[in-house]
Amino acid sequence: MKAVFIALGFLSVSIGAIGAVLPVLPTTPFLLLGSYFFAKGSDRFDTWLKGTKLYKDNLESFEKNRSMTRKTKIYLMTLSSSMIWLSVFMVDKIYLKAMLIMIDLFKYYYFIFVIKTEEESVD
Repeated sequence: MKAVFIALGFLSVSIGAIGAVLPVLPTTPFLLLGSYFFAKGSDRFDTWLKGTKLYKDNLESFEKNRSMTRKTKIYLMTLSSSMIWLSVFMVDKIYLKAMLIMIDLFKYYYFIFVIKTEEESVD
């Protein structure tokens, strides 16, 4: 079973790395998933992931503090909303449109009221 977790971890991290370059794919959710799979499958790979620049730039503060900077929140909400609304305009079924709109509204609720906003540090 550990091999499955490791394989899923590499798949998730790979998709997250592609998402860091392509604005179509979200980086943070895939890195979170990869982190979860590596934590379940291998301490060595979990430690490796947490030492990468990709992890430190995109996920470290969220995993440690359960918070995001305002800039990160705005970026993620804007990107995900644009993908959701593109889908809203492309589907013909009214119930699918309604479901996508509800997902988008829930996402805003979650990002605004559940995920804490941390102060941005000046380096």
